[in-house]
Amino acid sequence: MNSEEKSNSEDVASRIDQEASSSAVGSDSESSNSSDKKDDMKRVAAKKLIEKYFYQLTDGCGNPACDNKYCASSEEFIYKVENLTPNQAAAEAIQLFSQDARLCDRHPNKMPRTHNEKRLLGSMSNRINHKNPVTPSNDIMINNSSNSKNRFKEFKKEKTIPFLTEERLFEILDDCEEHKNYARLIRTLGEIYSSIDSLSRSFLQSDTSPVPDILDRAAGDLSGLKKEVVRSLEGEKDKDEDSCMVSPSSDRGTKSNLPVDLPSVRRAYTALFKLPTSIFENALVNALVTLAGNLQMELTARMNQYSDDDIINTLLIVFEIPALGSGDFLETALPAVCRAASGLSVEMQAKLATAWSEQGRTSIRMILENLHQLVTLRVIVTQFHRDFYVQDENIITSATKLMKVLYYSNVLAGELESAHLRYDDYSSADDPHWGAKQPKNVLPVDLLAQVLGVNILDCRKPYIPFSEFYNEPLSDAVEMDKDFAYFKSELGKFSFMNYAFILTPATKTLGLYFDNRIRMYSERRISFFQSVAGQPSNPYLRLKVRRDHIIDDALVELEMIAMENPLDLKKQLVVEFEGEQGIDEGGVSKEFFQLVIEEIFNPDYAMFTFENDSETAWFNPTSFESDAQFTLIGIVLGLAIYNNIILAVNFPMVVYRKLMGKRGSYEDLLEWNPTIYNSLKQLLEYDEPDIEDVFMQTFRISYQDVFGSIIYHDLKENGDQINVTHQNKHEFVDLYADYMLNKSVEKQFRAFYRGFQMVTDESLLELLFRPEEIELLICGSKNFDFDELEGATEYDGGYTSDTPIIKHFWSVVHSLSMEDKRKLLQFATGSDRVPLGGLSKLKLVIARNGTDSDRLPTAHTCFNVLLLPEYDTKEKLKDRLIKAINYSKGFGML
Repeated sequence: MNSEEKSNSEDVASRIDQEASSSAVGSDSESSNSSDKKDDMKRVAAKKLIEKYFYQLTDGCGNPACDNKYCASSEEFIYKVENLTPNQAAAEAIQLFSQDARLCDRHPNKMPRTHNEKRLLGSMSNRINHKNPVTPSNDIMINNSSNSKNRFKEFKKEKTIPFLTEERLFEILDDCEEHKNYARLIRTLGEIYSSIDSLSRSFLQSDTSPVPDILDRAAGDLSGLKKEVVRSLEGEKDKDEDSCMVSPSSDRGTKSNLPVDLPSVRRAYTALFKLPTSIFENALVNALVTLAGNLQMELTARMNQYSDDDIINTLLIVFEIPALGSGDFLETALPAVCRAASGLSVEMQAKLATAWSEQGRTSIRMILENLHQLVTLRVIVTQFHRDFYVQDENIITSATKLMKVLYYSNVLAGELESAHLRYDDYSSADDPHWGAKQPKNVLPVDLLAQVLGVNILDCRKPYIPFSEFYNEPLSDAVEMDKDFAYFKSELGKFSFMNYAFILTPATKTLGLYFDNRIRMYSERRISFFQSVAGQPSNPYLRLKVRRDHIIDDALVELEMIAMENPLDLKKQLVVEFEGEQGIDEGGVSKEFFQLVIEEIFNPDYAMFTFENDSETAWFNPTSFESDAQFTLIGIVLGLAIYNNIILAVNFPMVVYRKLMGKRGSYEDLLEWNPTIYNSLKQLLEYDEPDIEDVFMQTFRISYQDVFGSIIYHDLKENGDQINVTHQNKHEFVDLYADYMLNKSVEKQFRAFYRGFQMVTDESLLELLFRPEEIELLICGSKNFDFDELEGATEYDGGYTSDTPIIKHFWSVVHSLSMEDKRKLLQFATGSDRVPLGGLSKLKLVIARNGTDSDRLPTAHTCFNVLLLPEYDTKEKLKDRLIKAINYSKGFGML
């Protein structure tokens, strides 16, 4: 032990004695606690000392002139004739500890023991046995090659780089608080956080090499541990005043675990931010701006000066800063870091996403909130105009790109299902009955998802809800017509349609609307040129149906269109009811869809079964209807999306997952049939050995059809002879769910899916929407907030929000039952469903329709206009309104 270490140990010993003396005057419990703490301190000290001997035997001290025979760096090393295994070295370390053998100083001083750096040191150490060289997989074995000394001398000459650890930061904070001077803290933060070299080597995980457990066990025996040793080990201090040192290493490789110790980083930040941020904020912000500039230069110029791990470590540490979403961090530092991070390669994005999904998962919400804060701030303070759209704001787009990495980390951190549950396109084969299969639209490849090997459909439950990624201020600011143009541009323009997770479903619907409308207009142009050339043409998809035979007429016409030219389904729909006047500007189509849905789901057709518990409809596996009927339903569903019409259908979520390409599984049973799900759950959770006697279940199952008949099915060959046991119960549940949700209705769903794809195969549906959003798109919102409707309603013909009859109108509306409110929506808009985004998106118009009279209110459902006479009294208004909404089918809606 040198003189400096001795002085340090004496100081610590004195401090320990003082603490012990002061604690002695306390209570008995305090004395006991003090004794326990001393024992714990001794154990830690013993472990540290034994580990020092261990590494001295395996790695050496690093001093080429070492003369300690118990050190691997010495030519006098007594074990050089042996090839020590880790366990042998551990045993010798315990012996040396008990003998109080000589312990060398480390060279260079205080080098952190990370896995990569030990590998570098190992390559510089002396090899014991030339016949058995050290392999990368066993880098704690001893290296005694002839060139090791020269390599180590060169290694020592390399410039040391300052870095930070949790312990070092605590020590600096204690010192600064004690002297009430924070210059040292400010200097350290500025030095570390402005350098990629320094920050990437900070807060690294502790030694991850396979140190034998025998060291831990040996540390428990304190009988031979001298008091001076405890004092010495506790009193070790870094000779460098402001930062630890590490020699640069160029052999950082990709690791399955994070090199950075994120829990340590969080503890360090917790301690740091207990101080008033005004003390260090400017220094840290300025350092981060400098760091961001270095990162941007590195990533943009592809200088390859730093490894991927260096960059990932740096970003992981920076984004753990809890104050990034406030103050100068938000206005200056975070934008700079986001701009730099936008240059990450796809491979580096994948590494960062993986890191955040593992040890970094607890910070996902905090990082997301900080990024949302930045995006929202820039949306609010930036003046957008016709030459500068939100897509052109670099800070917003770079934050969005980084949010995508976080989005996939959220997926990886959630509950993922097997990819084998995805199936091939059901409509891939041609069906002569419905014409040739049209080529499906090829969507842009998501390279990040491809590198990560993940699909959003595989995510049963994300770590945090997907809805938390929506940014409403941004969604309101995005002009989707311009964004759609950028999406279609071949100039590499940024489009939020490629980052749909950040947009609300209502905004994404506009993107889908523009895509569909452009395709409709394209079909019109083709029809126009055909008519100019003298060919028969029809720019619209025209359906003429009888109200009393709506299913038969619609089926015949759609079947003919699908057989002759399926592309006609991409035209704008125009419906005409035979014997009724009216031009379809949207309202007639809404009524057509409503009537078709009512008929199709009529129990008399027996095409669907209905689950009372979940109040959902499901395909009837024993239906007598032809495939054409189910194909018709798929076409109707697709046409509703294509023509921006909301339908009153009640499918379980598994239907929309299947439409997107994911087979039903056990978890889907919960929403479709809770009774079956709970029964299977009880089976899975049952742990007693008498499972066969309690459940008496075989691999033969039974279910009831719509006529009450019991149908039996063997999930495996001779299923009635195979009992469900603990060993095969998971297989039974998987086969049961697969049969009920997939195989039993495969014929019906295949036809349904094909009809749906005939309309939507070229749309951006899969790019923009997840399955739960598809349900909202088709069925609308379930939030019937008529206060929102009142706030968004416009007035015409002399009415204002302060007109007495308007005040009476809303008073009457708010007093109606939910059923009557639905009827009012049906009467005024042609649909009783709430559009995506809520009733505020409906844009209802109430127009004056003359003075007081006995006439009933009427409506232009195509334009959501309610024509309301100016009744004299509130009672008369209520009477006429109730009558109008209850007797409006086919009459009163223009």
